[in-house]
Amino acid sequence: MKVEKKYFGTLGDSTECSLYKISNDRMFVCVTDYGCTLTGIFLPNKLGGYDDMILGPQTLEGFVSSPGFSFGSIVGRFANRIGGASYTVDGTTYQLDKNDNAINTLHGGYFRYDHVRWDAKIVENADGSGVEFTRRSADGEQGFGGNVDLTVTYTLNDKNELKLKYKAVTDKETPVNLTNHAYFNLHGCGTVLDHQLQMDCDSYLEVDKNLIPDGKLIAAKDNAFDFHVMKAIGRDIEKVAPGYDHCYVTPCYKNGKWEKPSEDNLCKAAVLADPATGRVMEVYTDQPGMQVYTANWIGGIVGKLGIEYKRHDAVCLETQAFPDAPNKKDFPNCYIKPGEEYKAVTIYKFDF
Repeated sequence: MKVEKKYFGTLGDSTECSLYKISNDRMFVCVTDYGCTLTGIFLPNKLGGYDDMILGPQTLEGFVSSPGFSFGSIVGRFANRIGGASYTVDGTTYQLDKNDNAINTLHGGYFRYDHVRWDAKIVENADGSGVEFTRRSADGEQGFGGNVDLTVTYTLNDKNELKLKYKAVTDKETPVNLTNHAYFNLHGCGTVLDHQLQMDCDSYLEVDKNLIPDGKLIAAKDNAFDFHVMKAIGRDIEKVAPGYDHCYVTPCYKNGKWEKPSEDNLCKAAVLADPATGRVMEVYTDQPGMQVYTANWIGGIVGKLGIEYKRHDAVCLETQAFPDAPNKKDFPNCYIKPGEEYKAVTIYKFDF
């Protein structure tokens, strides 16, 4: 296990950004302090080289100019959507950016965590080797109340497990919901409609026309949303055109309650497989929700190696709190108060 640091580029204000390569003897991942971003996951191919398992820009300039797709980056302070672009704590209403259909907030608003440099340090611990990123989200940033100190750690071990650990503390009660927005393609490029997906998720959240949950859980059984038995992502996708963009309820949420597991006993949320290469990715989490998004709106974007992406060229599996949880009292709590600590863990485990 080793971590290598190198120069990635310089921002317009002369701030230098770094790229970190975390490797074991079979695979490696790359992360950057710009946006606390996962820039690549590299698995060996049959030609003796490596294929990158996630989509996105190739250079720092590409990430800087990215128009809001959050390729591989951390999204927050509250990932996904907040209905009405506001929430209320102790009688005080916090107004957020209406960057989603001019009605709701999506991934924190217009200012996102993927367009700011984070502090970074190399770490070696029981989880493996990796990089710890930190930054302060100041009171009023994105419209949220409270100064929030954020910590995100990426580690890789010799079991080919990429672990993401999130932590946050605040000086004022605030909602927190962090996730990584990686666009996965286990073939390296091309459509993922032939990828196989299996999830032990019994339901998903019903949403209105603006993708805001109405509070109801819909059974994912014998319909286009049923992935209990592994099936091709594209088999039923036309029934949910333009594609999947739904929050599934993970096995961590049972009988109407979020039973958060310990870090050494995470819920298995998904298995993604590419029949063409034999590559498999398992997703483990302690979060109640997982947004399944089939890259419905990336058509025309030019990414790594000059490849022009098309709709459904990737799938995002974003572990998280339920969307609009700040405004849904019956959803699992997403608020933290002074003296409390937000913690979340996700593991992407690869077999090849």
